[in-house]
Amino acid sequence: MKKKVIIIITLVVIFLVCSAVIFNFNKKKSDLKKVKVAEVAHSIFYAPGYVALHNGYFKENGLDVEITLANGADKVTAAVLSGDADIGFSGSEATIYVYNQGEKDYLKTFAQLTQKDGSFIVSRKKIDNFTLNDLKGKYIIGGRLAGMPEMTLEYILTKNGIDPHKDVTIDTSIAFASMQGAFIGGTGDFVSLFEPNATLVEKEGYGYVVASLGELGVVVPYTAYNAKISYLEKNPDVIEGFTKAIQKGLDFVHEKSSKEIAEVILPEFPDTSLTDMITVIDRYKKADTWPKTTEFTEESFNHLQDIMENANQLDKRVNYKDLIYQK
Repeated sequence: MKKKVIIIITLVVIFLVCSAVIFNFNKKKSDLKKVKVAEVAHSIFYAPGYVALHNGYFKENGLDVEITLANGADKVTAAVLSGDADIGFSGSEATIYVYNQGEKDYLKTFAQLTQKDGSFIVSRKKIDNFTLNDLKGKYIIGGRLAGMPEMTLEYILTKNGIDPHKDVTIDTSIAFASMQGAFIGGTGDFVSLFEPNATLVEKEGYGYVVASLGELGVVVPYTAYNAKISYLEKNPDVIEGFTKAIQKGLDFVHEKSSKEIAEVILPEFPDTSLTDMITVIDRYKKADTWPKTTEFTEESFNHLQDIMENANQLDKRVNYKDLIYQK
């Protein structure tokens, strides 16, 4: 009889413990704040953000983050302005366009993720000892007009004595998501691609990675997180927690090896091998792609506007303090 009582008590204790664990798990899950993020592209370039997602840094800060692909900064801003997304992830030039268009509930940047251009010049032919002069007289698939990749390309060419309107032909008619396919299909002598696309084109024998625009360019808030003023004012805790998670992601990529980073974010890129992933991350580390902090300087913001002016895409310069969120 005594043994039966002990067994019953034991089973009751186990049941209560399991119930408590399940209850707390569900409670924690329900307590998380849902945050919808629209990203401009899906690239290894954004590794710190995927690290924050897969290492649970967002959840540590009470956030359940859902990332959807918008394919282009213009589509990102449209999603945020319409309320389909809470947070936008794109080049900071998008916030300037919105501000200059007179939008009342405009966008402010609150955290940067990358500080250099993340694209690579891919050549159809193998070129030993490539220089930018090899682009003269050639046809380049450059990306969307007024987008950061295309404007940065123009800026780099200009700073190196090459007129982007006379010395080369830059095709801005091809959608960002279609650039790789167009090049493989025979369009252009060169193409500017993010990773893992550049490495995949090279691996499949369609071209050769000859230069990193990140290494050739200046420090700017190239890709950053933004939100409407109304969302920032109503959700300061969300923004603070989100920023802390991204900072942990940045710390991780600076402290860990390319292999360790690749192993964390590999689920985001099922068609990319671990070996190729490591190669890509090595390239981004070499280009000093990722900043040490989510904050960026007024100088880098002004460099961004220099790039926009060079591409004739800036109607009016904007004050740094007007578009940077400060709690």
